[in-house]
Amino acid sequence: MIPATQQPMAEAGTGYVQLGDSLSRTDGPLKVTGQALYAADHFVQGMLFGVVVNSTVARGRIARLLLDRARAVRGVRDILTHENRPRTRSMDIFYKDMTAPGGSPFKPLYSDAILYSGQPIALVLADTFEAAREASQLVQVEYDTEPHATDLLAEVHRAHEPKGFKAGYVPPPKPKGDADAAFAAAPVKIDASYYSGAEHHNPMEMHATTVVRDEEGHLTIYDKTQGSQNSRWVVSRVFGLGKDKVTVKNPFVGGAFGSGLRPQYNLILAVMASLHTERSVRVVLTRQQMFTFGHRPETTQRVRLAADSDGRIRSIIHEAVAETSRLEDYVEVVVNWSGQLYRSDNVRLEYKLVDLDRFSPIDMRAPGAAHGVHAIEVAMDELAHALKMDPLALRLRNYAEFDPTTDLPHSTKELKACYAQGAERFGWSRRTLEPRSMRDGNELIGWGMATGVWDAMQMFARARAVLHPDGHLEVSSAASDIGTGTYTVMAQIAAAALGLPLEHVTFKLGDSTLPVAPIEGGSSHVATVGSAVEGVCEKLQKTLFKMARGLKGSPLAKARFADVEFVRGTLRLKGVAGAHIPLATVLASMSAPLEEKYLMLPHMLKQRKY
Repeated sequence: MIPATQQPMAEAGTGYVQLGDSLSRTDGPLKVTGQALYAADHFVQGMLFGVVVNSTVARGRIARLLLDRARAVRGVRDILTHENRPRTRSMDIFYKDMTAPGGSPFKPLYSDAILYSGQPIALVLADTFEAAREASQLVQVEYDTEPHATDLLAEVHRAHEPKGFKAGYVPPPKPKGDADAAFAAAPVKIDASYYSGAEHHNPMEMHATTVVRDEEGHLTIYDKTQGSQNSRWVVSRVFGLGKDKVTVKNPFVGGAFGSGLRPQYNLILAVMASLHTERSVRVVLTRQQMFTFGHRPETTQRVRLAADSDGRIRSIIHEAVAETSRLEDYVEVVVNWSGQLYRSDNVRLEYKLVDLDRFSPIDMRAPGAAHGVHAIEVAMDELAHALKMDPLALRLRNYAEFDPTTDLPHSTKELKACYAQGAERFGWSRRTLEPRSMRDGNELIGWGMATGVWDAMQMFARARAVLHPDGHLEVSSAASDIGTGTYTVMAQIAAAALGLPLEHVTFKLGDSTLPVAPIEGGSSHVATVGSAVEGVCEKLQKTLFKMARGLKGSPLAKARFADVEFVRGTLRLKGVAGAHIPLATVLASMSAPLEEKYLMLPHMLKQRKY
C-alpha cells in the first residue's frame, strides 16, 4: 500500500463538509512540497536504468544491429532487442488491454519488423541513467526500408469502413431521409471542409515505469497509468504471470487525459528487462519519445448544411476521414454529434479510416467530439452568416428536445436555459451580425458562441470502507487521480454521507490490489466510483443506525432509517430538535472496526429509456 506519509488527507481543522463545497485539495500539500512520488521517483538499491532506442524509419525491417560500441560503455549491463528479449506470449488477445480497439496491438521488441517511425527497437540497461543514455546514442542500426504512407490527405482515397470494436464507440446511425437531394433543393447552403492535425498529449509527467522486484520474484510496478488494474491485466497476460505476482500502483499521476488509458511501451519494456535481469528496473521516456505512441488522430471533415430562408435546417451531411495504424482500427465518435444536436428530416453521417504507417491513435480529452463538434459548430456559424441570421437564433430554431438519431429523450437537457443565461450575462443582444463590424477602441473584436456536448457515462465499481472506533474512516477503491481531484472528491462524498470532519476521512486509490474500479476516463470517475463510495457509506449508515437504536434510552429507538440523517457528528431525526445521538457515543459501543463492501452497478433498465 501507499506509505502513510504519501497518503493525502485534509488539513486539521477543515471540519464538516457538504457536497458542492469548495475545498482545498487533500493531495495539494504533498504535490507542492515535492513529497508526492510519481512513477519515476521510486528507487531501490541495485536498480537498473533503461533508455529506449527508437527507429528512424517508418517502414521496413531491421537488417543489422551494431551494439559493440554501446556495450563497451562503462556500467552497461545489457541491451535488449528482438533477438534476445525474454519470452512473451504471441497471440494478440494477450496484448489487448481493456480499452483496445479492434485489430492487433503493438508488441514491443516482438520482431525485426518496423511499423512506424519512432518504434522502440532496443532497450539499453545500465547501472546509471547517464550510462544508459550515452550507450543508447551509440547503437547503430541498418534497415531494409520499404515504401511508407504517412500523409492522410494523400491517402484519403483508401478510406475504409472501421472494422472491429472499441469500448464506447457507437457507429454513425443509418441515413435519415434523402440528405443529398434535400441539400441540392434548399435555397441556402454551405459546403465546408475542416482539417485537424495530429495532437499529442504531452502531460507534465512523462510516461515512466519503475519495476521493483523482491526476493521472491514479485513485481511491484509504479506506472504512469489511468488504470492500475488495466496495466496489471496486460502485464499478467503478456508475460504469463499470476495476478498475485504483479501489483501495479499509480497513487500520483502528473496529468494524462487519454495517454494513460492504454499501457504504453515503457511498461512492457521495463517488465521485460526486470524478468530478463532479475533486478529492479526503471524506464522513463524522454519528452521527444512522448511523440512516439498514441495521439489524437489527424482528421479531415466535410460538412454540408442546407436550410430554408427562415433558418430551418433541411439537410445535414457530415463526413469524416481519420487516420489509424496498420495494426488496429482506432475509432472515435466524430460525426454522430451532428445528428444529435439539431433537428432535420434529412441526415447522412459517414465516418471512415485510412491506415497509415503510424502508431495507433489513442483517446485524448473528449475523443471524437473535439473534432466533430468543432466542425458542426463552425459550420452552423457559416450557415448563420449565409442566412444573415443570429447564430444563437439559428441554433434555437433547430433545437432538438429529443435525440433525433434515436427519438429517445435525454436524461437531462438544460441547454435552452444555458443559452438564455449565457446570452444575458454576455450581453449577446449587443452583437452585430456582420464580420469586422465590432470594435473595442482601435481593435477589431468578434463575439462567438458554440454548443458543447458529451456523454454521461457510468460503469461498475467496488468500494470498501472501514470505520474505526476513534471515528477515522478509510475508504478504498482502485481508482486513479490524474489531477482531476479524485482524492478530494471521494473523501468529500464519504465525509458528507457520515457527517464526519473531512480530516477524519482517508481515501485510498492507485493500487491494483484495491477493490475493482474502471480506468479513469470519459469524465465518468465521480459518477462511477463516487456512487460506489456513496453506496458503501450508506451500508455503514444502516449499521450505525441499528446500533444507535439499540442504545439505552435512544431517541431513535422507534425511528426508521429514512427518518434519520448524519449531520455534523450526530445521528438525528429529521426535523426534530434535540432528537439526536452523538456519533462518538455509537462508536464507543464498538469492540472492533466496522467494515462494509459495496458493488455499484449502473441501473441499466432505467437507462434504457435514454
